[in-house]
Amino acid sequence: MTHYSGYIGTYTKGDSKGVYGFTLNTETGEITDIKAEAQLGNPTYVTVSADHQYLYAVKKDGDMGGVAGYSITGDTNGLSHLKSQVTEGASPCHVSVDSKNKHVVTANYHRGTVELFAVDNEEGGIQPVASVAQLEGNGPHERQEKPHTHYAGFTPDEKYIVAVDLGIDQIITYDYSNDTLKEVHTLHVKPGSGPRHITFHPNGKYAYVMTEISSEVIVLSYNEEDGSFQVLQTISTIPEDFTENNQGSAIHISADGCFVYAGNRGHNSIAVFSVSDQGQLTLVDITSTEGDWPRDFALDPSQKFILAANEQSSSLVLFSRDEHTGKLSLKYKDAYVPYPVCVKFL
Repeated sequence: MTHYSGYIGTYTKGDSKGVYGFTLNTETGEITDIKAEAQLGNPTYVTVSADHQYLYAVKKDGDMGGVAGYSITGDTNGLSHLKSQVTEGASPCHVSVDSKNKHVVTANYHRGTVELFAVDNEEGGIQPVASVAQLEGNGPHERQEKPHTHYAGFTPDEKYIVAVDLGIDQIITYDYSNDTLKEVHTLHVKPGSGPRHITFHPNGKYAYVMTEISSEVIVLSYNEEDGSFQVLQTISTIPEDFTENNQGSAIHISADGCFVYAGNRGHNSIAVFSVSDQGQLTLVDITSTEGDWPRDFALDPSQKFILAANEQSSSLVLFSRDEHTGKLSLKYKDAYVPYPVCVKFL
């Protein structure tokens, strides 16, 4: 296949309408067919079901916040709204769906909560919130005055849900059987590091956490028996001599488990790491994202490209990826999407 479709979540300010669709032509290295597919407020994070039938987006609706479900229609990959669930207060910042499309989970940065929803598979509709976990605590940094839950998603075996909280420097594992969130393990990471997102190694034994405040990757071992984590390594994502403001952003791993990629907002780059047999990382390269404030990026299904979204410069940038070295080479830049925040391929 030479064409892959995907979606971009945005902040709906300026001329942004909501969720945008795009097409990647892997032969020419061009990004085409960029157009608004769903109009809604601040769909800053989106996720696609494993069967590519549904898309879920966080949404802001006035003073309410929650999650919206869409069916992905036909060859055009258009979006048809199914159902939304919103409650009073700020909108979430992250949403995940399990592989069977039975549960959706959100993380709410402003509320410091993890919220679990059941999905009606008959229509793909999200049901009212089934369970809410309210996190508590704070950290030493000025941005850690209270919990700021930045990620919630499923472990590789989907036995557990993992939450990553920037405000309290914790990674928390929940059992969610009977549609109820029950805390089973908490890992306390370095105070003031501000963990943001996590990605799991394809073998399910290791996980990698990007920290927003300290700009590091924390390498973890994962015990699928009890959902616990242990720290194996911590490694910086920016050069030692870079002293200006930087905030870590997204983290992703190649499908073969050989390379981890981590985004830097401020340094405006993607750090490339090779992965050892024991899961530990070695820095390979740091590549400019050719724009301002790279909020997210994604490897395409062929694993030959990475598409990055620069939020503040409203640009998409395409890199070709050397599958042997992990290094990135600029292929195409400055495709316009207003205030892009999240990238997902079909």
